[in-house]
Amino acid sequence: VQLQESGPGLVKPSQTLSLTCTVFGGPITTDYYYWTWIRQPPGKGLEWMGAIAGSGSTYYKPSLKSRISISRDTSKNQFTLQLSTVTPENTAMYYCACGEANTITLANNKREVYDYWGQGTQVTVSS
Repeated sequence: VQLQESGPGLVKPSQTLSLTCTVFGGPITTDYYYWTWIRQPPGKGLEWMGAIAGSGSTYYKPSLKSRISISRDTSKNQFTLQLSTVTPENTAMYYCACGEANTITLANNKREVYDYWGQGTQVTVSS
């Protein structure tokens, strides 16, 4: 399985950040994985943001729940992150990843929990 993030590298404050992860080598409808968005701000650790299951069910970090949405396009084998009302504090490297669909994977910030990662995409929030 390979994952590839895409999207703008620069977003203005108060706008919506939108990133897409294209998955190669396996269907995102599989029940085996959670398809996950994780970010890493400069100088900080990994932060689990949310995930979408093969069924289409979504899971979000509680502190982001009012601003985050994860959706998918099964015809393109892609899942998408939208984060509204961004601020400079949302500047980070954003990753998509997949890990086994179990309770250990949900809300887990540890790199080793996830089986596959995208290369990451830098998003800067600045006017």
